[in-house]
Amino acid sequence: MSDNTTDPKNQGIQRRALLQGTAGILATGIAPFVHAQEKVVLRYLGTAVNQDKAIAEKFKADTGIEIQYVAVTTDDVTKRAVTAPNSFDLIDTEYFSLKKIVPTGNLKGIDTKKIKNADKITTLFTKGEVGGKKVGDQGTAPKKVMFLEGEKSKKFSATPTQYMTLIPTVYNADTLGIRPDLIKRPISSWAELLNPEFKGKAAILNIPSIGIMDAAMVVEAKGIHKYADKGNMTKAEIDLTIKTLIEAKKAGQFRALWKDFNESVNLMASGEVVIQSMWSPAVTAVRTKGIDCVFQPLKEGYRAWAAGFGVPATLSGKKLDGAYEFINWFLDGWAGAYLNRQGYYSAVLETAKAKMEAYEWAYWMEGKPAAQDIKSPNGDLLAKTGSVRDGGSYEQRMGGIACWNAVMDENEYMVRKWNEFVAA
Repeated sequence: MSDNTTDPKNQGIQRRALLQGTAGILATGIAPFVHAQEKVVLRYLGTAVNQDKAIAEKFKADTGIEIQYVAVTTDDVTKRAVTAPNSFDLIDTEYFSLKKIVPTGNLKGIDTKKIKNADKITTLFTKGEVGGKKVGDQGTAPKKVMFLEGEKSKKFSATPTQYMTLIPTVYNADTLGIRPDLIKRPISSWAELLNPEFKGKAAILNIPSIGIMDAAMVVEAKGIHKYADKGNMTKAEIDLTIKTLIEAKKAGQFRALWKDFNESVNLMASGEVVIQSMWSPAVTAVRTKGIDCVFQPLKEGYRAWAAGFGVPATLSGKKLDGAYEFINWFLDGWAGAYLNRQGYYSAVLETAKAKMEAYEWAYWMEGKPAAQDIKSPNGDLLAKTGSVRDGGSYEQRMGGIACWNAVMDENEYMVRKWNEFVAA
């Protein structure tokens, strides 16, 4: 085999590829070694939940680019994006925050022509469909805020364009967590959260914009009121929802209003709470302690959420190349498989599937009984052979969305009323 790198024609190709920068190299499919000598560090702003050490380590091993995590609360991610857009190189934020961030012009549209797997991103985001069927889009459904009119636009596009606001990282459909061993009967409705049978043993999430959506699911399930859009209530609807919560609180329904992931795990694991707002990985964390905990599918459907990567408008040069490289790497399968194994869902299912064992994919994504024990990325036992994932397959679960996390037009009023509930 001859070494054809000495051929002047090939040297020209190599030089051109290098001059084009990483974007050019990614387009040619040649492995990007350019950054190794240049020590690019990307400041990654997001919540601690999405900032995983193993992902940063694997990315650095593969590319030489270092990820420096900047961990703040969900609300502070939005605040920073609005007030200090130069304090990060990459943002991992929820889609519902975009209505606050995009009008500032602080994010640049992500050029899908530079994203290798852009056309493979799940249709849940691009069309609001799962398995060819429309899902519920009350609240801030990603498809409503997925595209910008142009790279520097401050306006969302109602139809797909070349520029995406965010490239999805993780998403899921949430429901209530329960302790079946302590409840000892089937639970099938959101209404059960306020059932007096669980007085003093129920808990709700104390993040206003999410907690009120859970409360709205309960209000509808109890037949008290039907909302036009649970994610964008009128003042009268906010009043009604909060009144329902305050009455339940005064009657002693809630053991706690939790804010912190670990708090939700401890409440459930101790048995102090038997039914509560919960996140999928928190249910997983309770199970790894050997305690029976279920993320219960409910007949009214799920409350969904989604996060994604955004790029600040001022980012340029090697840092911008590095951000695109990270996003491309993230969609390439390793990170997707890693997240799927924690009970989240990844943006590009096809590449994640290629990095998972067939039995893992069957359990996590197809709703099939586990052919062997299911373990977390760090080796904890999550499910024994023969068990089935709560909520079944990807299509069953994501196809059962009733509403999405949102920021309401009456957000300030809602937060004020929510605080009255917390203080009641």
